[in-house]
Amino acid sequence: MSAPSPESDDASLVAATLAGEENAFSLLVRRHKEKVYRFVRSYVADADEAYDLAQEAFAAAWSALARYDADRPFPAWIKRIALNKCRDWARRRAVRRFFFGAESIETSPDLPATIDPDDEALQRNLSRLDQAIAALPAGLKEPLLLTAIDGMSHHDAARVLHLTPKAVETRVYRAKLALSRALRDE
Repeated sequence: MSAPSPESDDASLVAATLAGEENAFSLLVRRHKEKVYRFVRSYVADADEAYDLAQEAFAAAWSALARYDADRPFPAWIKRIALNKCRDWARRRAVRRFFFGAESIETSPDLPATIDPDDEALQRNLSRLDQAIAALPAGLKEPLLLTAIDGMSHHDAARVLHLTPKAVETRVYRAKLALSRALRDE
């Protein structure tokens, strides 16, 4: 088998990885790491935690690569793994809060490089939005992140979440209402 190129499709890169090509998985990671990180960052509202969870998602993907179905889109598969890592993180965080009575993970208002980091009002507003999204129940947060933030169609998000497209549409609507109320009430 010839070495995979950056132009290879995801299924070919998975096959090359399974065949022993060392850099094929690196190409997959490079191709999808930014979107996975942004998705996780939106879920947990903490830049450092998001970085760790994104790495965990790719490590889990590496371990489960033999179970990848080439008929399904790789981005949906890796985001499903990332979503599971986020859910695990949320459960661990809830247990910590229960046992220790306070959150042990503080959020960080880190911003992408394209935003002026000196604009304090913008930082406050983005931080408020991050916190409001993170506070949504998982049933509302997940469809919102996959569709509004990550750009998936309702149909694709439904496949990732094992819901109907109508259920995704309804949950996104409810999430937007909840965000609107949360931001208005602050």
